[in-house]
Amino acid sequence: MSIVLPDGFEERVKGRGVVWMSWAPQLRISAHESVGAFLTHCGFSSIAESLYNGHPMVLLPSSIDQGLIARVSAEKKAGIEIARNEEDGEYARKSVAEALRLVIVEEGGGIYREKAKKLRVLFADEELHNEYVKKFVEFRQNHK
Repeated sequence: MSIVLPDGFEERVKGRGVVWMSWAPQLRISAHESVGAFLTHCGFSSIAESLYNGHPMVLLPSSIDQGLIARVSAEKKAGIEIARNEEDGEYARKSVAEALRLVIVEEGGGIYREKAKKLRVLFADEELHNEYVKKFVEFRQNHK
């Protein structure tokens, strides 16, 4: 797939961001300490990756189980779901900007930042996950 950027785009954003034209190293990027939040479609792997790194989330579900995953994440205060327009159910730019600003910058978004860091302890605990796998294998062996 070839991506064509508008004429002069790279020059206009020079010094303010990164234009990456090939497959992005998502895991390296999401692990970086400068990431303020993770804007996610709410697939469970993306949620797990965000919480593994302790990043609060801005939740943008679109289909299937993503709405349910977004609601649970929002209830746990690990992220905030972006409000949809009442008229057409679409997401508005203003709603996306407000949610990002809240989670990353505003004092009221501190709860999301704190909860994501607390959940990191659970999601990044390799010993705990190894124990889960061990118990699962034992269960399968004992209950064929």
